[in-house]
Amino acid sequence: MLTPVGPTSCARACLPPTSENLQRPDRHPWFPFRLPQSATPPTAESERRRLCWAPATGDVMRLGPSRRALLWFLWLLPKNLVSKIGGWFASIRWPGPLLRLQLRCYAWTWGVNMEEVREPLTFFRSMQEFFVRQLKEGARPIDPVGDAFVSPCDGAWGASGTIEKGQLLQVKGRPYSLAELLGNEEEAQAYEGGHFATLYLSPKDYHRFHSPCDVRVTHSRYLPGTLWPVNTVGVYGVDGLFAQNERIVSTFEVGEGKLAYIPVGATVVGKVHLTYSDLTTNVRNGTREERHDPPVELAKGDEVGEFCFGSTVVLVATPGLVELEFQPPGTACVLGQRIGTLGET
Repeated sequence: MLTPVGPTSCARACLPPTSENLQRPDRHPWFPFRLPQSATPPTAESERRRLCWAPATGDVMRLGPSRRALLWFLWLLPKNLVSKIGGWFASIRWPGPLLRLQLRCYAWTWGVNMEEVREPLTFFRSMQEFFVRQLKEGARPIDPVGDAFVSPCDGAWGASGTIEKGQLLQVKGRPYSLAELLGNEEEAQAYEGGHFATLYLSPKDYHRFHSPCDVRVTHSRYLPGTLWPVNTVGVYGVDGLFAQNERIVSTFEVGEGKLAYIPVGATVVGKVHLTYSDLTTNVRNGTREERHDPPVELAKGDEVGEFCFGSTVVLVATPGLVELEFQPPGTACVLGQRIGTLGET
């Protein structure tokens, strides 16, 4: 057994992932080491995980052996650093023929619809430029009906529903804190009883995200964190995944209501950019906040920002703002198509 050398060290007494160990709060079923009490400061659960570097338990038993092993590996991996390296690699300007070969391989592997891409392959100078490609005019018509609340991106539905007791769902049966997601307890209270939706962007999808209705952007907040993947491994294996990962929270005013619009980073997706702010993710200096005075006005369908690879958008509305048409997880969503109906605000 190793002796702890500091408050965040872990004595590594090997323990098998038995049913008894799965019930112990100081153990993890696929990181079978005991955490000493000195590594568990009496703070909120999310802070405890951060300070003692214990991986979140999640619902790992829903994962197969290979994915559990991957989760364990990802826990050891310096995810933010790896994402920075990935971003650097994607920005390399390879010789034209080699880059076009890479782009064609990427498009074929992931099933990118090249007929929708606005520019020819010769236009792109790096993989990163291709990731944030624009679409041809009219490729994504925006529902023109006044009360239509439209999908802000291409992708697929994740968990959705109603905010209850300050919590929303990461996946069925696994709630997490809205206050932690927003980084503000007082703001979170205003959304109690409202609807939320989680939308995933895959590597094949258009990587820009847009406004779901006419809004006024009043402030934005960058919340630093880690960069877990937002795929099945992360969703089932990491508690409070979206409240742990790097993210930017923008507050939109819609009439008398409010909409929290949260693009979330992920492994390799180290950067999120906004069209109306210099805030970005995976940077130093901690939490940053910007007040937009006067507020930034965006029409339905206007661009909000871009991911430097696929990731996730979480939408949280105040009660009565929108009646979302909830869909089963995995259902496709398309930018501009109606996903809900605005209330009279």
